[in-house]
Amino acid sequence: RTAVLAGDAVAPALARHAREHNLARAVLGRRAPGMRLWATVWPRRGLGERLAALAPDLELVQVTLPRKDEDAPAGPDPGDAAARPAWRGYAMSLALCGLVMLVTTPLHGVLELSNIVMLYLLAVVVVAQAHGRGPAVLAAFASVAAFDFFDVPPRFDFAVSDVQYLLTFAVMLIVALLVGQLTAGLTWQARMAARREDRVRALYELSRDLAAALLPEQIVEIGARVLQAGFDARAVFLLLDEDDRLAVAGLADEADVDRAVAAWVLSHGEAAGPGTGTLPASAMLYVPLKAPMRVRGVVALRLRRPQRLIVPEQRRLLETFASLLGIALERIHYVAVAQRSTVQMASERLRNTLLGAISHDLRTPLAALAGMADALQLTQPPLAPGQAEIAQSLREAALRMGALVSNLLDMARLESGRVALDRQWLPLEEIVGSALRSLGAAVAGRHPLRVRLPPGLPLLQVDAVLVERVLANLLENAAKYTPAGSAITLGAALRDDAVDVWVADEGPGLPPGREALIFEKFERGRRESATPGVGLGLAICRAIVAAHGGSIRGETRPEGGACFTFTLPRGEPPGLDPAEEASDTAACRPGDPP
Repeated sequence: RTAVLAGDAVAPALARHAREHNLARAVLGRRAPGMRLWATVWPRRGLGERLAALAPDLELVQVTLPRKDEDAPAGPDPGDAAARPAWRGYAMSLALCGLVMLVTTPLHGVLELSNIVMLYLLAVVVVAQAHGRGPAVLAAFASVAAFDFFDVPPRFDFAVSDVQYLLTFAVMLIVALLVGQLTAGLTWQARMAARREDRVRALYELSRDLAAALLPEQIVEIGARVLQAGFDARAVFLLLDEDDRLAVAGLADEADVDRAVAAWVLSHGEAAGPGTGTLPASAMLYVPLKAPMRVRGVVALRLRRPQRLIVPEQRRLLETFASLLGIALERIHYVAVAQRSTVQMASERLRNTLLGAISHDLRTPLAALAGMADALQLTQPPLAPGQAEIAQSLREAALRMGALVSNLLDMARLESGRVALDRQWLPLEEIVGSALRSLGAAVAGRHPLRVRLPPGLPLLQVDAVLVERVLANLLENAAKYTPAGSAITLGAALRDDAVDVWVADEGPGLPPGREALIFEKFERGRRESATPGVGLGLAICRAIVAAHGGSIRGETRPEGGACFTFTLPRGEPPGLDPAEEASDTAACRPGDPP
């Protein structure tokens, strides 16, 4: 990589770049020293010595370069003006004015006064460029005073023999102040432009690295490196886990991290710590990682120089870094969610396809097995008792397998979305009676049934065949998982906008914590059970009720047993013609069953 550094001095810019990028070695060119008379009077440190003083932990390798005829620019290296003490600038301004005075005093008879004024103005420009506005103002006044005392007749006296010199002093002072202010301003602007360039480059590099990150660990590593380089801070990232709780990411040491403060920052989305209005005495600065949807975590910073964040630009830069990190974390989160959803959809589609194909291929042989079992029982002469029992068992197993295949087919059709509901306005009593007739002795022979339907139930616009299937599955499920002889109750309740239909039993109830899970495909109330079934009945019930715009739930009753309740929305049934309504009323006799 190559980089063009901006700065007012070479050595500080190199040292800063080496610290920001964690460089360990620098290779410098060094020219052989020439015979310079002024070098013996005023020795000047080379770039290697200045860089070694600014970055003592940097390994320097100097390579000798061939000599050139032209000399390097003379003059002291101004260094980093912002890093020097303030008094040095004022001392240097007085020293430079004194130097001009010492040079021009012996040449008073040789140089014109206008040329001497130019030398003083040059000194003001040099001071302004190297040390800023304050020392430049002092150099302007010192130059006017020195010019008046040492060069304007009468010399060595502040008295003026010619009034015109007063105008000269005023113009000289004004020009010196203007030139000093302009030079200092341009120098300050150049320094600020260099800092802005550093901030923009840091943002660009962070955005580029985050765009290539694919894992949260990579984002944490990139963020820790950038915050260390840009703010000289040790960063500890606390990210949200699957349970939306903060957890330390990576191998960072969390000994100094206050979890309570991090939780507050996460919930409020505001920074806390030094330089903020919340817990300013805290040892670490906590910054939220904000993203468009939510706060994705918190970064805790231990700043070695907290005063760097006093500058508003630095504070905004830190917030921008945190925002970019939060956006990158949210992008990775939603990419993972999309991948999981895609895999789940593909697996569900494949499973439904396999279920449909297998179910279609199994229905014909199962029907043939049931038919052959019936034929065996009708043969002449009759079968022996043992053979008849085997034929009956074969018939029951084939029918049970046929019911399972029907469930698989229904589940595949419901999840594929190819089922069209045949909605009709029907009374709930008719659907319940049809479901009880379809079960026959399979339930009524082992369990007493209680039907509690309140009078005045409205008509429901439903697919009677599918709702009957829901009731049959719930009743069969209750009969299957409850002791023989226990009662099963089927009832309904009317609400303002819906009708609740429930099936309750007197069995052991539902396993704690699995009330919602038992409605998933291939899930059973108890994983290890001798009761036949594969866990599709309740899943089919949920799919049918959801297709009607309702909901279903299961719970354990306080008095014992399980209760399954599904809700069907009410609607406005079509009105009857008055003549038809009168004829229907006359046809009904008191005491007729509903």
